[in-house]
Amino acid sequence: MIKLKEPNPLNLLGIRQLKVPSPHCDYIKIPLRYNLERSIQKWIIDNLKGRYYIGTSVSIRAEGGTETVCKIGFEDTKELSYFTLACPLLKYK
Repeated sequence: MIKLKEPNPLNLLGIRQLKVPSPHCDYIKIPLRYNLERSIQKWIIDNLKGRYYIGTSVSIRAEGGTETVCKIGFEDTKELSYFTLACPLLKYK
């Protein structure tokens, strides 16, 4: 159930989720696990209001090699901060 009380105009127009990563967004990368991308997208829709990007990317690990990560970006820096602090999907490995 959506926790926001008023309809979001960006959702109604279908322009809330960005199709490509934009340079003006702030990003976080987290290791990709099964079904994580869809669960995070649902959490963002239910709890945040602004525009966002979510997609998979390949990242280079510090110890060498590559890994698939989930790249999540927000236009509003405050929403990125709230997401990293409040999203329960980020707390478990």
